[in-house]
Amino acid sequence: MPTASGSSASPSSGLYHPVRIASTVVPGNVFLAPMAGYTDAPFRSVCVESGACLCFTEMVSAEALSRESAKTMRLLVRAPNETAVAFQIFASTPRAAAAAVRLIAPLQPVLIDLNCGCSVPKVLRTGCGAALLRDPSLIGSLVSAMRAETAVAVTVKLRSGWDSSSITFLACAEAAVTAGAALVTLHPRTRAQGFTGKARWDEIKELKESLGERVPVFGSGDLFAAEDCRSMLERTGCDGVMIARGCLGNPFIFAETRALLEGAAGSGADAAPPGRPAAEMRLGTALRHLGLLAASVGEAKACRDMRKHFVAYTRGMPGGAALRQEVVHAASIAEYERIVAGALRGSPTL
Repeated sequence: MPTASGSSASPSSGLYHPVRIASTVVPGNVFLAPMAGYTDAPFRSVCVESGACLCFTEMVSAEALSRESAKTMRLLVRAPNETAVAFQIFASTPRAAAAAVRLIAPLQPVLIDLNCGCSVPKVLRTGCGAALLRDPSLIGSLVSAMRAETAVAVTVKLRSGWDSSSITFLACAEAAVTAGAALVTLHPRTRAQGFTGKARWDEIKELKESLGERVPVFGSGDLFAAEDCRSMLERTGCDGVMIARGCLGNPFIFAETRALLEGAAGSGADAAPPGRPAAEMRLGTALRHLGLLAASVGEAKACRDMRKHFVAYTRGMPGGAALRQEVVHAASIAEYERIVAGALRGSPTL
């Protein structure tokens, strides 16, 4: 749990350690990244149970917040087991960013993050997300406007740049930090890459060397196992990791990463990786996730929404393809439970 202003934490000598972000100390450096359509309260609850040190909400539109959209406000609902949560907004004008912060600061987030990396066309068309990477000075203005409205730490999440001919992450980070950003996260791919190709972790190292100790630098991108998180920390010198796609269907990655990093202190690459969760644990967690989702949005919608998560929970599992074919037709929790029970018995359920 983050400590109040003025508190301190003794950093560990290992790779897993507390992180000071402005006046707040988060007790560990393994975060859940904001992901639209995924990091709702039920999924964040599962990730908290699985060891995530801090979770980010789905990104929310500053303009929609200013209209007090009920749908948008629901994205900011805190999970019952979240003692701390971070919000992410997307905005293209200082006015909209400031108005959004005024509305959400009373909800007591630990951080308010500015999205400067979303590559979805409908977001780009509004001048938000990765479109900001073409104008570092605008990022500075947005952060400044946000900081003027709250004592809550303001942070930014960046990509490398618009495309390979416009790599701007250093200029964007400098503008953000100069304006008062308390943490910078870099996903080292360009907007043009989307999620293709390989994340260029050397850019995270470059960013950390550029900013030094002014603010923490977190890395994101291609973190699909605990070993990846350890490698990023060791290779780049960044202060922490923000796990995105690697935790879909695999919230266990948080506990695995924490265990590996704590075990890796002083032993480097010789530390043994943790074991993979058994099918029973994965499917049991999937059902727990479904129950939380049903309590949030109702059983019928939860059963539809859970299908994409179930695909991820069963990826690579023996018999997973057949199990997923059955789940496509599941319309109740009871049906999900019957399918899972049959899969664990090794027999068909329908």
